[in-house]
Amino acid sequence: MTHLLWPNTNLENIEDVPTLIPYLVEHSVSRGAIIICPGGSYQRRANHEGEPVAKWLNKLGISAFVLNYRVAPYKHPVPLADIQRAIRFVRFYSKEWNLDKQKIAILGFSAGGHLVASASTLSSFHAYPPIDKIDQESSRPNFAILCYPVISFLKHFHEGSLHNLLGENPTDELRAQLSHELNVSPHTPPTFLWHTADDGTVPVENSLLYAAALSKWNIPYEMHIFPNGRHGLGLAEKDEIVGQWKNLCENWLFRQGF
Repeated sequence: MTHLLWPNTNLENIEDVPTLIPYLVEHSVSRGAIIICPGGSYQRRANHEGEPVAKWLNKLGISAFVLNYRVAPYKHPVPLADIQRAIRFVRFYSKEWNLDKQKIAILGFSAGGHLVASASTLSSFHAYPPIDKIDQESSRPNFAILCYPVISFLKHFHEGSLHNLLGENPTDELRAQLSHELNVSPHTPPTFLWHTADDGTVPVENSLLYAAALSKWNIPYEMHIFPNGRHGLGLAEKDEIVGQWKNLCENWLFRQGF
């Protein structure tokens, strides 16, 4: 069953309606869950980075949710509001879904990775005013997984993501506010990152900058840089080398108690 994130939602244009699609795994004890943010340059949401990823996590025995967050023409902070609300939503209904609300992870690809980094580093930023009991829950994720993420809007930035999220002529101040290599803090959760060294769309320096910031703040992280592979591979089922990220991530999740 698809869940509407916000009450009193106008359904006239379904593309404008933020939703959370659950892929639940039944367990006798409560376990963690992962919210997935597909990429798409903040212009669309890539289908191959949504449901297939949720089904892969289900095979690992992990419940998952695909977040259909708002994209262009919506600008910051609207996507951040959607992911903050989604994290709170999953925590609020955790008992009903038999989930451990202290093990809520977020996973994002490309621009979805930027959104995950936003939620990881800006949890104290109130992207929207509280509207109901759901918003009494914390929006800070416990863990984060970033797959070839957009991180910086200052260096090595992806032009499409920048303009779709911040507009055609964003100020230097706004670009810095959403460059997450500058926003890592002691409150940033443990993180798993992967990228390909020759990514021609979102340069690998995005992940390297974020990893350096995590290291500076002593945030536990694991990073894998594969030598070759185009941008947007998703699960990378047809690439034997890059496809190893799934096993590496599975092992990392196991160590985090998933």
